[in-house]
Amino acid sequence: MMGTCVVLFVLAWSVVRLWSVPAAIGLCVVAAVIPPVAAIVANRRGPEDRWWDEECGDEQSDEWWAELDGKKSGGPKDPKNRRDQ
Repeated sequence: MMGTCVVLFVLAWSVVRLWSVPAAIGLCVVAAVIPPVAAIVANRRGPEDRWWDEECGDEQSDEWWAELDGKKSGGPKDPKNRRDQ
């Protein structure tokens, strides 16, 4: 990808500019957009990559998230919040 960008820049200002400066500028814009788009696509996570629900190490937070995701049923473990009283 980076080689393509370098080739586009070199061609734009060594060859294409002799015929059309706007076309050379367009090639440079395309060459400048390729690296960020490539980084975004390369770092994209798939639907099977469940990175957001990994345990963080905090027991209370992990319990809350497990309950919200439906992985764990039941209410809070705090005895003050019991409904049978």
